[in-house]
Amino acid sequence: MGASVRPNGMSSAAAALRYWERRQEVASNNLANVSTDGFKGQKVFARMVEGALPTADETTDFSQGTLQTTNNPRDIALDGPGFFVVKTANGERYSRGGSVQVNDSGDLTDSAGNQLLGENGPIRVASRGNADIGAIQVARDGTVTIDKADVGRLRIETIPDKTTLLAEGSGLFIPPAARMRLAADTQIVRQGALEQSNVTPIGQMVDMISIQRAYTAVQKAVTTLDTVREIASTELARPAN
Repeated sequence: MGASVRPNGMSSAAAALRYWERRQEVASNNLANVSTDGFKGQKVFARMVEGALPTADETTDFSQGTLQTTNNPRDIALDGPGFFVVKTANGERYSRGGSVQVNDSGDLTDSAGNQLLGENGPIRVASRGNADIGAIQVARDGTVTIDKADVGRLRIETIPDKTTLLAEGSGLFIPPAARMRLAADTQIVRQGALEQSNVTPIGQMVDMISIQRAYTAVQKAVTTLDTVREIASTELARPAN
C-alpha cells in the first residue's frame, strides 16, 4: 500500500478538481443518453475518509423510466424491478428491455443481436432461415407465444438491496455474483412499450451548469493558494535587514 497523503490546502483543492471533473464526465454521459431506451443515470458522490483526501465514488440510479406505448409487438419493457438477461460475447448481461429482433437461427435477440434468454436458454421463435414468423405475444409474466403456442418464458432477475451493478454501456449491466430470479407473480412485462431513459435533458443541463461553476470556484482557490505560497517563499527567502 502506498503512503497516505496528508491533506493540505493544495492537495484538497486538487482532489476537489478531480471530483468535479468526474462529475462532469458522468453528467455528460447521462446527457448523451437521455434518448437511450432503458438507460439508467449515474451519480457521483464524494467519499470522505478521516485523515485522507476525499475520493469520487459512483452509483447507478435504477429508478423506473417513463414507459412509452409504441403498440409495436416487438417492443418490450419491464414495469417495476428486475432485468431481462441477454447473452453477449462477454457473458450474460442484464438489460431493461427494448426492441427485440429475430436472428438467423430463429432466436429472439435484443437490438444489438444479443440472444434474449429464457428460463431454459435462448428462446427460439422460428426455424433457422425461416423469415415467416407468426404473431409474437409476450404475457405479463414473460411467457412468449407464437400463434398461441408457448415457446418459452423470459428469464427475469433482480438484485439484492444496496447492490451496485457495473454498467457496461449500451444499456447493459454486469450481473452480481449472487444471482436472484424475480418471482413470477411479481413480474410485469409490457409488450408494445419501451422504457425511456430515467434522466432528463433539463436536469442534466442544470447539473452541468452547477458543476462548471463549482469547478471554476475551485480553480480560483488553487490560483489564490499558489499566489500565497509564492509570496511566502519570496518573503522567507529575503534576508533580514
